[in-house]
Amino acid sequence: MKNTVISMQQQKIDKDKITVLTAYDYSTAKLMDQAGINALLVGDSLGMVMLGYEDTLSVTMDDMIHHSKAVARGAGQAMVVTDLPFMSYQVSVQDALYNAGRLVKEGRAHAVKLEGGEEVCPQISAITQAAIPVMAHLGLTPQSVNAFGGFKVQGRDLDAAWKIIQSALAVEKAGAFAVVLECVPAKLAGLISSLLSIPTIGIGAGAGCDGQVLVYQDMTGMYGGHSPKFAKKFVDIGEHMKAAFGQYIQQTKNGEFPALEHTFTIDDEIIEKLKQRILG
Repeated sequence: MKNTVISMQQQKIDKDKITVLTAYDYSTAKLMDQAGINALLVGDSLGMVMLGYEDTLSVTMDDMIHHSKAVARGAGQAMVVTDLPFMSYQVSVQDALYNAGRLVKEGRAHAVKLEGGEEVCPQISAITQAAIPVMAHLGLTPQSVNAFGGFKVQGRDLDAAWKIIQSALAVEKAGAFAVVLECVPAKLAGLISSLLSIPTIGIGAGAGCDGQVLVYQDMTGMYGGHSPKFAKKFVDIGEHMKAAFGQYIQQTKNGEFPALEHTFTIDDEIIEKLKQRILG
């Protein structure tokens, strides 16, 4: 069954948890799709985990379109949601609408995601009126990392928590079909989930959300370095990969690889005739 905005809404009604993982390439997207993931998020986190940037701020529209196209080719049943990168929607509603259209038309996304609350509601409204579904993103919004002073939990005091609630209600009213809650206290995220008719997708926001999303390099141990508190490592593929790379290096150097079964044959007679030609 194809995952859509409608099926995701039904999952909230049925209390069937929505599963989302980031994806940035065809092969990974295909594996996730075959596993039965509901949605694939082509996040601007690709700036860090794929391109090696320190944050998401340097990611361009062309970067997002390039990776979104690849993921879309691997997504059979999964819904593809692609991030609008930094400064692709903040300047004007017209920019937001144009760039959202590019992600759908060129990047083959089924929906777009943008960060912010009440301040981006005009953009959300315009994009949804153009028949492009929008996923909102509240709490810790990485594109605002400089304003936040770093990657910190959001909404811990009364005023900050109230602002997130107001923002969640505002983006729903503006037409968002779902909202990501990132690094928000679990009880606050659960309260917001009960207030909204649209699904909430948590990342570091507790089990009370209607679904969960993780960066796949974090949950597979591929990124290395600091791992966020909320990112459970389900398997350490990174260590397995390093071990495999090491074996390849060793076996190549000692002549163990390639073995006979990895090679193709040619008649010895042809080789002898070639040698004669070489000798003239």
